Amino acid sequence: MKKIVFDIETKNIFQDVGSSDPVDLDISLVGLYDYETNTYDSFLEDDFERLWNILEKAEVLITYNGDHFDIPLLNKYYKKAGRGDLSKIRSLDLLKEIKNSYGRRMKLDQIAEGTFGIGKSGNGLEAVAWWRSGEIEKIRKYCLDDVRITKDVYEYALKNKKLIFKEGPFMKEIKLDTKHWEPVSEVKTQSLF
Repeated sequence: MKKIVFDIETKNIFQDVGSSDPVDLDISLVGLYDYETNTYDSFLEDDFERLWNILEKAEVLITYNGDHFDIPLLNKYYKKAGRGDLSKIRSLDLLKEIKNSYGRRMKLDQIAEGTFGIGKSGNGLEAVAWWRSGEIEKIRKYCLDDVRITKDVYEYALKNKKLIFKEGPFMKEIKLDTKHWEPVSEVKTQSLF
C-alpha cells in the first residue's frame, strides 16, 4: 500500500484572513514522507506539479489534523490546478483517531512528548513569521520535523495499539483500535492441480 505522511505550513493565520476556514489560508510549504521511496521531501507552491504526481499515486494520506486542516487547504490548490479532488484519497487523521478513542483533541506536541520524550521544533506561528522574513529553510526543517513526528506516532500506534501523552506531571495512555488503519490484502491462492 502506498502511504504518504504529510504536513502543511501556511503564509498567514486565521486572524489575517478574517476566517476560521483553513481553505482561506495560503500554503507556504508542504512536507511529506513517502513510504514507497523511503524519502522526505518538501514543496513550495512552484513545486506543486511534482507534489501532485506523488499524491495521485497514494492509497492513503496520513496526517495529524489533516481531515480538518491540511487536506481541505491543499485541495484548494489541487482543484485550482484542474487535477480533481484530494478528499477522494483515503485518509488517516491521527488526531481524529485520538479524539474518537479518548474523547478530546490533543496537540501533536503532547503526544510526541508523552510517547517519545521529545518536543516539536517550533510552531505554526513561528513558521508564518519565518515565511514573512524569508527564512524558508527554517520552515522546511520545522515542517519536515513534524512529518517525522507524525510518521513516528503512526508507526508507534500501529505497533502498540496506544499512544501516550503528558498531562501535567502525569503520563496517560490512549488505547487505539488500529485494525482499520491498513487494509488486509486478500491472499490469492493458486490451485496445485
